[in-house]
Amino acid sequence: MTRDAPLEERGLPRGRPFDPELETTPRDVQAALESGVAPPIVIDCRRPDEHERCALQAPSERLIPMHETAARLDELSPYRDREIVVYCHTGRRSLWVARYLREHGFTKAKSMAGGIDLWSRDIDPTIPRY
Repeated sequence: MTRDAPLEERGLPRGRPFDPELETTPRDVQAALESGVAPPIVIDCRRPDEHERCALQAPSERLIPMHETAARLDELSPYRDREIVVYCHTGRRSLWVARYLREHGFTKAKSMAGGIDLWSRDIDPTIPRY
């Protein structure tokens, strides 16, 4: 499956809005993490209590709640040229964070469409939904 495949084949519900410039799918994230070739930096922008409930557990994952993004940009500066995938519960907050990162020079930042909720439904049903 390629990133050019129809969205339904990439795991997105039919009719869901999708901006390929700013978003990626859970299946694309899974493939990138499993590729072993420069996996993306994964940022969970949810609150700490949400992260404790469930998380992707990617090796490069870090928790940076949305409201801390501006204050923690320096922490991310070593990854300015790397692929960054931001996720939240459903993809709304992470889309905002991805846009913010793009505006601050992180040109490869993307939001994971559907968030951890879609990840749980499409990739790993052992991750609790809430």
